[in-house]
Amino acid sequence: MVMKNTLIPLSVAFIDAKGVVINIAEMQPHSEQSHCTARNARYALEMTKGWFAAKGVRAGSVIGGLEPASSPR
Repeated sequence: MVMKNTLIPLSVAFIDAKGVVINIAEMQPHSEQSHCTARNARYALEMTKGWFAAKGVRAGSVIGGLEPASSPR
């Protein structure tokens, strides 16, 4: 993810199919720095910068209410 055309700082949590936060990246506005997940992710949840830290969400936290991953056939 890059922030080239984004006007505000954001935090992004990369989340796997089980709802577990893989890692969180802090992103600056207008930056072309690439922010990647540490391993395969199903979701990327963007919030206002610092939101995850303020709520105590970090790598390993579980996010509820996500669509269950479908099983491979």
